[in-house]
Order: sequence, then structure tokens, then C-alpha cells
Amino acid sequence: MNLSLLKPGKTGVITKIGGEGALRRHLLDMGLTPKTVVYVRKTAPLGDPIELSLRGYELTIRLSDAEQIEIEECGPDGLPEQKTCSCCNKCSGGINS
Repeated sequence: MNLSLLKPGKTGVITKIGGEGALRRHLLDMGLTPKTVVYVRKTAPLGDPIELSLRGYELTIRLSDAEQIEIEECGPDGLPEQKTCSCCNKCSGGINS
């Protein structure tokens, strides 16, 4: 699922950063890296941009940029809902351990 689809009040773990060139580098420089836990704090009245909380700070990004970020939504326990790793879907290693 894309970060742009995560609703306010929900948490997810980044699995992949898309985009190309300067956009991808910019997202990575802002701390949006794989295995980072991201909490969607709120959205603007018209839905764009969205405010995120990650790594102890708040970050506001456009929905078009959030569409480039793939995440796994976390359940109520704060862990990704998928209990197997994303590399082989069998073991419990990877980002889900």
C-alpha cells in the first residue's frame, strides 16, 4: 500500500521508496528510508498535504510524493500486520521480526 492511502491516526513501516533522481534522493534525505516507522498525524482540509511523525520530528509532504512510498500498515500492537518477512513470505525475519 502507498503512504498516501494511510489514514490519519494510523502507523506504518516503510518498505520501499520509489521515484527517480532528485525526488528519490530528497525523500531519503528527509529520513523516509526503509524500515522507518511513520505515523500519519493529520491531513490538510482538502487532503493535501499530509503531516507525518517519524524519527522524533514532524514532516509535511505532498500526496504525490507520498504515493512514491510503499508501506506496511501496523496493527494495534504497533507491528506490521503481515507476520512473515517480505523477502520470502515464510520466515519471521526481515522488517517484521
